[in-house]
Formats: sequence, C-alpha cells, structure tokens
Amino acid sequence: MKTLRLDEIDGVPVLGTLVWKPIRRPLGITAFGINAYTAANAGDEVVEDHSEKTNGHEEIYVVVSGHAVFTVDGGEVDAPAGTLVYLDDPLERRSAVAREPGTTVLAVGGVPGKHEPTAWEYFFPALPHAREGNWARAEELVREGIAEYGERPVLLYELACFEARQGKSEDALAHLSDAVGGDARCREWAQTDDDFASIRDDPRFPR
Repeated sequence: MKTLRLDEIDGVPVLGTLVWKPIRRPLGITAFGINAYTAANAGDEVVEDHSEKTNGHEEIYVVVSGHAVFTVDGGEVDAPAGTLVYLDDPLERRSAVAREPGTTVLAVGGVPGKHEPTAWEYFFPALPHAREGNWARAEELVREGIAEYGERPVLLYELACFEARQGKSEDALAHLSDAVGGDARCREWAQTDDDFASIRDDPRFPR
C-alpha cells in the first residue's frame, strides 16, 4: 500500500498558468493515468485547452477543492468542489479555469480497455529547467523519459529542442527528423519554434 497527500506534492509550472502535480509516476500506477492541477490564483488554468484525439483517452476530472469552470466544446460547466466531469468522447475540446485560489482538480484517464503512459508526463518535468535556461538538465530529463517510454515522436521533438539550444546541431537535426517521421504535427510545430532558431537555415531542417 502507498499513500500520498496532494498538499505534499510539489507543483511543477508547465504550460501557461498550469501547475501540474504528478501522481501516477510517484505511485507507480500502471492501470490508468492520474495527476492533479492546482491554481494559485483565480483565473489560472487547472485543465489546459486540449482534446484527446491523439491519445483516444476517456477522462474524468474531479474538483477536489475550490471552484472551477470547465469549457467543453464551447459550453460552460460550473464545477464547485465535489463535481465530477466525465468526457467519454476524445474529440471534445476541454479546458478549465479556477474561480478561487487553491482550486485543485484531479484528472484520471486512459484508453478504454488499456492504459499506456503518455509522453507529456516525461517532458513536463523538464519545462521549468528549460524556462531557467538549464537546457542540459531539461535534456537529461527527456532522455530519462525516452529510456523508460521509448522513442516517441513528442519526446524526440523536445529532445531536439533542448539539443538545439545547446548548439548540438547534428543531434538536434537527427532527432527532429525522427520526430517528424513519426508524427507530422512536429513538422508544423518546428516552423515557428524559437528553440530551432540555430538550425532553421540548415538545408536538412524539415520544411
């Protein structure tokens, strides 16, 4: 048996105002994905705007404390503490913001009938280091994810970003090429990604 208190988990600032609290990895859960998000301020995100089209996940969100407002395909759902919001359609766009400071939302999800960890669990921990310009540590964390999870395109893309920032042009171009070969979205992202400023003029850069 293992126990874990949400208030004991260090929050990781990731995308925008989103602060992620990892749960699945610390507990070693393999049957489903589970993590939490906590808002420091009213108006902060507790669920980023996204769909589950790529992963095909069902998701359920539980407002553990505070008060949130969800937006699902343009419609709003008022969600005070104790509210469960279940999305069985992966194509539905979903997001949520806090109405109160300290709002915490628990997110549980997985592919119907099975669960596999998703790539973002492995590059989210690298983002705070990237913001501080500690590209070597960010690269190290993504490499740990690749060692555990495999060469998924999104992880290879992030690896290329951090390599390019460190002047590792050959490695960055090779990993970016592999990422684009595995997921066409990576080509589109790369066109405007500032991380690739040092290699964008190289003829091998994917156009």
